[in-house]
Amino acid sequence: MKINPLSIILFFTFSFFVNAQEFKLGKISVAELEEKQHPKDSSAVAAILFKKGEVRFEYSESNGFEVITNVKTRIKIYKKEGYNWANQEVHYYLDNSLNENVFFSDAVTYNLVNGKIEKTKLKSDGEFIEKINKYWGRKKITMPNVKEGSVIEFEYSIRTGLISSLRDWYFQYNIPVNFSEYTTHIPEYFDYSKNQKGYIILNTNVSKKSNNIAFRSKERSQSNGFSAVQTTFSEDKIEFIETETTYSVKDLPAMKEEAYVNNIDNYTSSISHELSMTKFPNSTVKTYSTDWGSVVKTIYDYEDFGPELNKTGYFEDDVNKLLTGITIPNERIAAVFNFVKSNVKWNNFKGYSCNDGVKKAYKDKTGNTAEINLMLTAMLRFAGFNANPVLVSTRDNGIAFFPSRTAFNCVIAAVETPEGLVLLDATEKYSEPNILPLRDLNWVGRLIRKDGTSTEVDLMPKTLSREAINMNIVLKNDFSAVGKTRRQLTDYEALQFRKENLATSKDTYLEELENKNSNIEISDYLRDNDLNLSQPIVESYSFKDTNDIEVINDKIYISPMLFLTAKENPFKQEVREYPIDFGYPSQSKYNINIEIPEGYVVESLPTSINIATGDDIGAFKFVIVNTENKIQVAITSTINIAIVSADYYPVLKGFFQQAIDKQNEKIVLRKI
Repeated sequence: MKINPLSIILFFTFSFFVNAQEFKLGKISVAELEEKQHPKDSSAVAAILFKKGEVRFEYSESNGFEVITNVKTRIKIYKKEGYNWANQEVHYYLDNSLNENVFFSDAVTYNLVNGKIEKTKLKSDGEFIEKINKYWGRKKITMPNVKEGSVIEFEYSIRTGLISSLRDWYFQYNIPVNFSEYTTHIPEYFDYSKNQKGYIILNTNVSKKSNNIAFRSKERSQSNGFSAVQTTFSEDKIEFIETETTYSVKDLPAMKEEAYVNNIDNYTSSISHELSMTKFPNSTVKTYSTDWGSVVKTIYDYEDFGPELNKTGYFEDDVNKLLTGITIPNERIAAVFNFVKSNVKWNNFKGYSCNDGVKKAYKDKTGNTAEINLMLTAMLRFAGFNANPVLVSTRDNGIAFFPSRTAFNCVIAAVETPEGLVLLDATEKYSEPNILPLRDLNWVGRLIRKDGTSTEVDLMPKTLSREAINMNIVLKNDFSAVGKTRRQLTDYEALQFRKENLATSKDTYLEELENKNSNIEISDYLRDNDLNLSQPIVESYSFKDTNDIEVINDKIYISPMLFLTAKENPFKQEVREYPIDFGYPSQSKYNINIEIPEGYVVESLPTSINIATGDDIGAFKFVIVNTENKIQVAITSTINIAIVSADYYPVLKGFFQQAIDKQNEKIVLRKI
């Protein structure tokens, strides 16, 4: 292998620069300000030069143990697109019992002006407090005087009485990270499960040291007679062992978004801590989230979870009336499901704990995910079904990799039948039994039964959601194409269509449809089954296309799929380390009939192909035939597996490229 000497010089120069940096706020170098682009990623709009976090525990007689997290960060801005890194925010709980507070300090912007370092401090008008909802607030800062080339740095501290979990620490972001370090100081009274995500190997150093808690006490005494009261102070110390763990890493590449990623946070290098055990002096050991059994038992015993399932009086009369005369089990399930969807609207708050409770949600006709789906579960039990809640982590919350009470953020309902589980989420008005909102399709959930046992539930669909398109095309002598299209969508394809388009006016939808399809002209548009959820979405329209036909030297060149032709491969990275998540298995079928214009004959056609990925992941079949003045094209593209290992990425990338290349091959018509 030929080695470029320049690359060696650059590598060691950069390594020296990283190692030579002082990871202290205020120690800005001219070299950092002069740097025009990131040494290892010229496309980077910004980079984290260093980020250091430290977690320690403090004890007071009034508040007990509290956790203090201190974070220091320095960021380099390379381009205008990186200005958003000058806006920083930290979320915090509004629960008064936790005494959670956030404090920013040492926030400064540095610029190089006439060869000298100019320093601009954050003023009070650049700091904001916002209430996100009843549970969460956030403190925000906007750094001053930010330009291309600026270096910003800031520090913040979080003090909280919440010890059940520590703040997650992210080592990677969507910009490069030159150095990241995270240190925890955990007293021997606490055991935390440490869960690491991502593909980066962290440098880890563990040591133990002595620490102590000081207790001050005072005693008043008075001698006989009228002598003054004397106060004596004393201080007692309790010694304990503290474990110090430092995780560090340098030269982390930016996390790049690509097609078919569930939630890139699932694969971003990070570490989380969940309290698994407490062992205080003279007290029994108490365990927490050591396994899924203890996690679900803890959740089920919450006052705003398990007990809510036992409340039935508020709906019994309505459900009895609803189910009168309905005897078929699937119809009874559907009736209860549709009743809840129609009568209680989702307020867009997720959670597995009720906020105001199921009775109030039923009365007010609005509730969060727990109130709606625990209500649904209770109604299905009342109707005679073996129904239970299923804890879910939605896509934006990440995959529930490890036993943790915070691994889940949502709950749905499940009915156990002889044919298998029927999964239901009544927060989505366009969902059907076993057609969940896309946000729920996040690998696995956890079903909790009445007896406290639990089992893993595969949330990923197994049946194909289908798109079927029939198109008749007539090529005209003026080198335009006119025709008719009929499109049918089932299951998740129909659900996604309804969510994206039913709230849009017809005129707006048609304008968007024309624009994304080579600016075709659409007329005679019809659509069926908008709200008949058990039936597929069917739309049809006439079109005129003047932009997808090439004429060169009396020859006509057209792609077989005309304006429906895919133009580029969604997979662009050379290497991918995280799975490909298609959401659900799907199949697209195209039946296209093309009538060629009078005075032309077929000179050449694309060849037919039939390719597959192997292991039954995907297949693509392209068949084209010519009979007299007609061309028939049949295309079937299938993805059978919703989540595909990153090991198959090169195969899938090549598979998609072959399919796209074939779609873009031209039919050539010759003038006679």
